[in-house]
Amino acid sequence: MRHIYILFFLLFSFGLTAQNPYFPKTLSMKERAEVIDQWLEERVQTVLPEVMRRSEIDMWIIIAREYNEDPVIKTLLPATWQSARRTTILVAYDPGESQALETFGISRYNTGDLFKTAWNKEEQPDQWKALADMIINKDPKKIGINKSETFALADGISSTHHDMLMDVLPKKYQDRIVGAENIAIGWLETRTESEMMVYQNIVRMAHQIIAEGFSEKVIQPGVTTTDDVVWWYRDRIRELGFTAWFHPSVSIQRADPESFDHLQSFSERPEQQVIYPGDLLHVDFGITYLRLNTDTQQHAYVLKPGEKEVPDFLKAAFKKGNRVQDILTANFKTGRSGNEILKATLNQCEAEGLKGVIYTHPIGFHGHAAGPTIGLWDQQGGVPGKGDYPLYPNTAHSIELNAGVYLEEWGKEIRIMLEEDAFFDGENVRYIDGRATEIMTIPRALYPNE
Repeated sequence: MRHIYILFFLLFSFGLTAQNPYFPKTLSMKERAEVIDQWLEERVQTVLPEVMRRSEIDMWIIIAREYNEDPVIKTLLPATWQSARRTTILVAYDPGESQALETFGISRYNTGDLFKTAWNKEEQPDQWKALADMIINKDPKKIGINKSETFALADGISSTHHDMLMDVLPKKYQDRIVGAENIAIGWLETRTESEMMVYQNIVRMAHQIIAEGFSEKVIQPGVTTTDDVVWWYRDRIRELGFTAWFHPSVSIQRADPESFDHLQSFSERPEQQVIYPGDLLHVDFGITYLRLNTDTQQHAYVLKPGEKEVPDFLKAAFKKGNRVQDILTANFKTGRSGNEILKATLNQCEAEGLKGVIYTHPIGFHGHAAGPTIGLWDQQGGVPGKGDYPLYPNTAHSIELNAGVYLEEWGKEIRIMLEEDAFFDGENVRYIDGRATEIMTIPRALYPNE
């Protein structure tokens, strides 16, 4: 794998530092495909055997139809495939005794180099009977399919395909069908060393775009609206060669009578609020690149005439948000469920007099990704199902939360709403590209000492 690490280092590290920080280097589409396919090969060789054996399932079958794709299958397709083709059936089989995993397809086409088709249509015209023949030949003890009541990402088999599979299997093998929830979630949530080498730069790109949007380059107080900034972000994301996995949002908190409301903040926010000096701005923003996602929330303060820095009362409020982050990440322990982490965090916040609300989620192949949910903003007592899933090493999480702080200067409570992407190695949490510990200013100070 040494040549892969060298490739990543050359393509990403040197490329970024050689550019203006607001114009990060991005790879050509051909280069992106090469990286994605190298990652996929490495993951199938290392991650997939581990999660299959951890789940004690020796055969995993993923079945999808074009335009009705299983969420997992897109992470197993080669870079040049945009979707499944016809009915695409992928199979991973663990022969045991430390033997290499076998991967193949029962499909009309090879699915890249890793899932070459084992179906000869001339010998067996029926695709489903060919699948049944393969299962009988391999004689697995447990056959996992993507069926789950808890996780949408692990519930990708359609009812039609489930019925067709059961109809074609002898009763002996029907009884061996089990839900492959733990394989699907384990496959999706586990991050490799190669991915993490690049993930830092992807998150850096997101941070740089946020900083550019929250600057005088984009915002003219008294003229620019929050919706103007939102659409600037959408255009900038596309201009730099990324995609947005959700529509960004920009909101304002200011010294007015309006109180903070979660529903308004997240779904009923006015689109045409004009930005004025003295406003505390908030952005929620995420990009997709190389099949990986970011999710970030940060703040900026619009300086009033004569101000050179953020007021002390807002700095103090921001520190409380950072402290809630610290409490949460200190409670990350391998094997703890999301609900256990949530409870421990909220108990400690209460003991320290902090008004924290936690809604942290995994990040990776999806924005709201596979793994344990650690609270929802409207479910601070725990999340059944998703919150019961345990924390595993080598997983990435969006540390998403807010801290309620009463400001005497404004006569109201505000929320410091933070979100930064982090990696858990089994022992410690580290922010993938650091975290904001200060509020940005608009405009940036040209003469800070004057």
